[in-house]
Amino acid sequence: MDQKADISGCQESSVAVNYNREEELKAFDDSKAGVKGLIDAGVTKVPKIFIRSPEEIAEELARRKSTDLQIPVIDISDIVRGNEGRGKVVNEIRIASEEWGFFQVVNHGIPRNVLDEMIDGVRLFHDQDSEIKKALYDRAKKVRFETNYDLYRSKSASWRDTLTIYNLASDQLGPDEVPPVCSRPCVGWLEGKTEAGRKEGKQNVKVGSCASVPDVKSPKAAHWY
Repeated sequence: MDQKADISGCQESSVAVNYNREEELKAFDDSKAGVKGLIDAGVTKVPKIFIRSPEEIAEELARRKSTDLQIPVIDISDIVRGNEGRGKVVNEIRIASEEWGFFQVVNHGIPRNVLDEMIDGVRLFHDQDSEIKKALYDRAKKVRFETNYDLYRSKSASWRDTLTIYNLASDQLGPDEVPPVCSRPCVGWLEGKTEAGRKEGKQNVKVGSCASVPDVKSPKAAHWY
């Protein structure tokens, strides 16, 4: 990473007197290297844009009603039970998305070895040299490398990079759009998801699409922390 993208925040006097959050965000974004790029560059202090203020933490703690937390688990095999089962799954996804922002899916029909290969492929992608990943650092691409999609809107940046595959179910994802280092496991995962959709009775799914319902935007995000 070049010198102008150094946002380590190690110059205490500069941070205290001349800190400009917008400039630091832009320097981080313009580097196109992501969080791993900071680590690879030798940053030893977490940049200020990632540090949450006491007020932000207190606000989140105040919203929590219980410390007995459990990630929502959704069994999508209920879909085969017809409209009643489908409605139950959709409602569970809606609640989990609104209240948690994420959930675990079980009984999806995708083989474990395909999931393991996908994880390994994503790890290989993120371990590549920053110069290779920069070619995909474009928020307009269907397949893209990014860090913090809400970088300029959130109160504090998240310490993560993301490989995102984002398209309409009716689109075909070209094999050359997926990074070569993880192309085979990604295609295997997409085909596994399509097969699972077929077993659920959705005959209108295209091989290689990223969702099982036509024309639904369906991002697949694989993070590096």
